[in-house]
Amino acid sequence: MSFKLHPLIDNGLKKGSESFSGGTLSCHCPSEKVTVSLSSNVLHNHACGCSKCWKPSSAIFSIVGVIPTSNLSITANASKLHIVDASAPIQRHACKSCGVHMFGRIEIEHAFKGLDFVHVELSGEEGWQEPQFAAFVSSVVEQGLVAPEDMEGVRGQLKGVGLETYDALSPGLMDAIATFVAKKNGTLRTSKL
Repeated sequence: MSFKLHPLIDNGLKKGSESFSGGTLSCHCPSEKVTVSLSSNVLHNHACGCSKCWKPSSAIFSIVGVIPTSNLSITANASKLHIVDASAPIQRHACKSCGVHMFGRIEIEHAFKGLDFVHVELSGEEGWQEPQFAAFVSSVVEQGLVAPEDMEGVRGQLKGVGLETYDALSPGLMDAIATFVAKKNGTLRTSKL
């Protein structure tokens, strides 16, 4: 059985360009689009199975990367944006008309504060970093998108295109969160090596 994971991964990954310098994201409105400019490529681009991230219709996963907040600017129709869930750590700014999430920003003290979460599929430019891994994979079961007995197939499909699967974030990102907490708590150790 084959699953519609996401249009950017269903037919294999398209390698991004190390020298890509950014581009413009646009919402799905037919006119008066919200546009966001990114002045660099994204980092940690990944397939995300969480229930909060915006996904194209019929996709099981979203594709989301991060970019420094200073590298993102709203360039048109900012008045059409609203925050989807003000209580969430990531304040997802979506178009009021079409519902597309343009970016997510963390305003509270957090390991990822200073990074914005974006969906580069909203860009017409090519060269964006390809997805690097799949996160929160088992969350697709919680949302009723996939039956538990089909998860081996979903993970197999993701691994088949080269995406390691995690039920949280990648080890490097989880280490960043743990480091942030250790610094905050005064428990950060330094290497003896």
